[in-house]
Amino acid sequence: MDMSEYVATLRRELAMITRFAGDDVARAAEMLTDAMEASVRLTLLEVLSAAAAEITTRLDDAVIDVRLSGSDADFVVTMTPGDEPPGPRADQGAAESADDMTRVTLRLSEPLKARVEASAAAAGASVNAWLIRAIGQALDAPPGRSSRSRPGIGQRYTGYARG
Repeated sequence: MDMSEYVATLRRELAMITRFAGDDVARAAEMLTDAMEASVRLTLLEVLSAAAAEITTRLDDAVIDVRLSGSDADFVVTMTPGDEPPGPRADQGAAESADDMTRVTLRLSEPLKARVEASAAAAGASVNAWLIRAIGQALDAPPGRSSRSRPGIGQRYTGYARG
């Protein structure tokens, strides 16, 4: 879906409103539309994402995501029967129905997003299902036990070594 058409419609509407105003008001409106274009595109993307999330809550076996590709918003439908996390959480499906779902906006760096998408694809899951599974595993991990095999920021090794 090309959002440029909708942004252009807003530009035309604002130009129509200011057509009887003086040149300074018309120029100010033009400058305002130039400055607001990115915000308008982001708002349109948020509206599409909210609509996709609402539709997803009404579907039993599919998740609808909105992905931005350049200036186009694309809808991606992912079937979810095999996306349920394994283990003890799998039997909680009845308790965690679609009515219990909530939407969260997560901002990731491009390199991290690419790693998440690659891991989800390798697991044969949607990014949403993969993130839910990863969050569930992180929350279910015993406290004090890190999933890392090497120390990270704020972690230390202590003890003695022989040389």
